[in-house]
Amino acid sequence: MHIFLCIDDTDNIESRGTGELAALIAGEIEEKGLGKCSPITRHQLFVHPDVPYTSHNSSMCFEADIDEVYLDSIIDYASNFLQYESAEGSDPGLCIAVRENIIEPENLIEFGRRAKSEIITIKEAYALADMLKVHLSEHGGTGQGVIGALAGVGLRMSGNDGRLKGKIKLSSDTGVESVEYIKAHTGFNRVKDINGSELKDDEMIILGEPLKAVYLDGKSTLLVFSVYDEAAGRSLWKACTKQQLSVY
Repeated sequence: MHIFLCIDDTDNIESRGTGELAALIAGEIEEKGLGKCSPITRHQLFVHPDVPYTSHNSSMCFEADIDEVYLDSIIDYASNFLQYESAEGSDPGLCIAVRENIIEPENLIEFGRRAKSEIITIKEAYALADMLKVHLSEHGGTGQGVIGALAGVGLRMSGNDGRLKGKIKLSSDTGVESVEYIKAHTGFNRVKDINGSELKDDEMIILGEPLKAVYLDGKSTLLVFSVYDEAAGRSLWKACTKQQLSVY
């Protein structure tokens, strides 16, 4: 079976981040031979004075292919892990959804989109999880993190939200490399400009800062924008800045 596992609100300003805890859970699943996990995505949720959160109000989600017999073990492990490893003052939540069991995924996806722009209650989150037969549980504090955990699964399921955890530093003797070279030496499935057009393999990109992937159409995507390179005397492409990627 194919599962989505998302955690939220596990950290504080001084602790390990939620992404690090998600990576530890994924690592344990693979180390014990329970399944094969995908890269982790970070999903930005609504930032508002009336929405409590410990650092940046983002949830972390990954997918895994597992044998059905391991589902309960994974739920138990992740629940206990959050109970003991989440930071003081956090309100951790866990969501695990089985893709094959969700009859109306559009409801979950819409919940995720709403959580990016409006205030949602814990009661609403549990009501939807019960309707869709999705595991949702709180593991400390107020349990507020269940909202972001459920939303993160919906956003990941949409295939068009989130930034992949981590950055890729790609060195180059010339400081400029082709799209084909970048795809061959990284985990990027494709390169698109900021307006959504996919670049051809022979188009050139200026390197320098570490590269950050976003999750679009279910693929690891490098987003770039056009700049004029004085040395080359022509327009080239450059990876989008953190600010440009903030909408993801």
